Amino acid sequence: MDTDAENILPWLRENLGWEAPQFTAALAGGNSNITWRFDSDDQACVVRTFPAETISPTAHRGIEREFKVLKAVEGRVRAPRVLGWGGAESGLGRPFLCLECIDGVAITDTLPDAYADLPGAADKLGMEMVDQLAAIHGIEATEPALEGLGRPENFLQRQLDRWLKVRRDTGVRELPALFELGDWLHSNIPPEAPASLIHGDYHLDNTLASRHKPEILAVIDWELSTVGDPYTDLGLALMLWGDSRAASPPAFEHLQSISRVPGTISRRDLAQRWSAKTGRSIDHLDYYMAFAFWRLAAIVEGAYCLYVDGKVDTEYARKLEYNVPALLKEAEQAAQGNW
Repeated sequence: MDTDAENILPWLRENLGWEAPQFTAALAGGNSNITWRFDSDDQACVVRTFPAETISPTAHRGIEREFKVLKAVEGRVRAPRVLGWGGAESGLGRPFLCLECIDGVAITDTLPDAYADLPGAADKLGMEMVDQLAAIHGIEATEPALEGLGRPENFLQRQLDRWLKVRRDTGVRELPALFELGDWLHSNIPPEAPASLIHGDYHLDNTLASRHKPEILAVIDWELSTVGDPYTDLGLALMLWGDSRAASPPAFEHLQSISRVPGTISRRDLAQRWSAKTGRSIDHLDYYMAFAFWRLAAIVEGAYCLYVDGKVDTEYARKLEYNVPALLKEAEQAAQGNW
C-alpha cells in the first residue's frame, strides 16, 4: 500500500465511522492532484490531495477550491458529495478532500458495452454534457458560497495577456499563427458576459457516465473552477466534439471520439440547447470557439517546450509537435465561423 494512502485510514475510521477501511487503488484523473479509492465492506469513498513532493507553495489551493465549489454545487449539479475535509493536521500531513465514490466511467473513445450499439447513445451523452454545463452556469458569481473564488472582470483580456506573455517568453519553435490569432482575439473581445461559476476544464472526459445507460452521473475534477466567463466553458466543452474538425487527423483525436460518427448531434445543436437552458445568446460563439482552441494550444505548448528541452519524454508531449499546430488551424477556422 502507498504509505501516504495508509495514513488516511485512521481518519476514515474516526470521521466516517468505518470499522475496517482499506486502500483499494490510485485512480487517474485531475490536472495536478492525486486520487485514491478506499473501501470498507459495502462502502467506498475517494480521497483527493496534492502530491507530497510538489514544490508549489500554492498546491493546496486547488484542493481547497474543489472543496468550496463542490459544497456550493451540491444538489444543483451532478457531482460527488463531499464526505469530509482533512486539514494539514491530519495523519496525512497535508489537506485532503474526501468524496462520495461514483460508480461510473470516464468515456473517451469507447462506449460501455451495455449501450455501445444503442442508436443515439452519443447524442444523449452530448445533451447530458451541456445540460450539466448549463446547471453550472446557473450558479451566479455573486452567490455567497463563491465569495473570493476569482476575479471575473476582464476575464478574457487577462487570459489572453497571460498566455501571450508565456509563449513569448518561452518558445522552442516558430508558431506565427499563435501570435497572430492572439492579437486578433485581443482586438475582437466581445462585450463582457455576466459572470457565473465556471468549471475551467469541462469536457466529456471530465464526467463520469453510467455503465448501464447513456447518462452522466457526475462532473469531476473541479480544481480549476472559478468565477468567470461561462462562454469559455462552453467553447472548451464543444471544441473536441463531433466530426466537423478542421485538421485531419484532429488534435487529440482520441478525446470525445465517440462523437465522431456521422449523424451524431452537432456542436451547433448542442450550443443551441445550452442557450435555451441558460437564456444566454450564442451570437459571439465563433469568437469563443476560436478562443478555446487557441488557449488550449497556448497552454499545452508548454509541455512541448519541456519535451524539446529534454525535461519530459512522453507520448503526450511528443504528439504536441502535431497537435498544437492542428489546434491553431482549428482556431483560425472557428474565427471565420467554420466549426
